[in-house]
Amino acid sequence: MTSAMPQDMSSRISDDHRDTAIERLQEAFAQGYINQEEMDERLQIALTAKTHGDLVPVLDALPDKDTGPTVEIEARGGRIQRGSGWRVPRAFKIESEFGKVELDLSQGIIEYPVIDIELRLEYGRARIVLPRDATVDYEELNAEWKQPVYKARRRSITAARTSGSPGPWATAA
Repeated sequence: MTSAMPQDMSSRISDDHRDTAIERLQEAFAQGYINQEEMDERLQIALTAKTHGDLVPVLDALPDKDTGPTVEIEARGGRIQRGSGWRVPRAFKIESEFGKVELDLSQGIIEYPVIDIELRLEYGRARIVLPRDATVDYEELNAEWKQPVYKARRRSITAARTSGSPGPWATAA
């Protein structure tokens, strides 16, 4: 499963998002992709950024960050769960013989525009909650027992105004 993770450009960012942008700038400078003057300009913007949209010009035209190794999670049974505040890896593989997999990407810290998830379940259920405005490509998904379901989460008008509840979610069982 591959899902592009565009952020809501007007949503506020955390210190972790700013720190990640600054790290990318430092790497680009150290590798000679940007000069000192451009580094200073982009660094000033990153330090004062308040929204995801503010970080776009900071990271524009920088080389892709090293994706690092694939994170692998294996379980024979039970629950594999990731929720609030976890760093979402660029690529990860989850294997569960029996049990339940729950990944809440809407609550994670996402540093990559595309996330690759390889999910292998013998018996059990998987639920993946996506950030608002994310897209999913699950054309390669193989399911023998039940086909995957993708639907947008319904919210009442009051809830939409008072809470930042997660966006669409996908379920594969």
